[in-house]
Amino acid sequence: MDETLPQVAASAEELAHSFDEADLHQTDLSDYRFDDWITLGVFWTMVVLVFLQFFTRYALNNSLAWTEELATNCLIALVFIGASTCVRKDRHIQVDLLYRYLPAPAARVLATLVDLIRLAFLAYLTYLVWKYIELVGDEKMTTLNWPKNVIYWLAFFGFSMMVIRAAQITWRNMKLGFSALEKPQAYDGSEA
Repeated sequence: MDETLPQVAASAEELAHSFDEADLHQTDLSDYRFDDWITLGVFWTMVVLVFLQFFTRYALNNSLAWTEELATNCLIALVFIGASTCVRKDRHIQVDLLYRYLPAPAARVLATLVDLIRLAFLAYLTYLVWKYIELVGDEKMTTLNWPKNVIYWLAFFGFSMMVIRAAQITWRNMKLGFSALEKPQAYDGSEA
């Protein structure tokens, strides 16, 4: 046995007690919104489809082609609906280096501009997805006789939620008088 590593012996009672302590911590689901639950549902649907694809391909040697297409479409929906959670929690990548060197009034103006540009950009993307749905119409998927616009409606839902969440973040930042860009040390992740 290696003498350099410290040996930690735990009794059965100590191990059992550690599980008791873990049970004391309550899970808090109040931070989750309905779009988070939709994202979770889409994620687990994708997991089941990928497992089914794997199982039929390698265990049964007879792949179900439609599972791959649906899993890919679930991934698309997962990205756009899940992105609304990132907007709500203000967790997208942000460059805050400039704000450290700007005077507070200039930083406030720039942060407000960033919030408004983000809101306008997401609104424009939502509009573009809407127009794309009109173009695609009832075009069918490759392996299934389902309309493709179903997946684009889910992307539209994700973008719409991003616009709503960006508006909430913009409003919150205006009420607080600062954003995570200006005062990252004061930002605690509270929601709009």
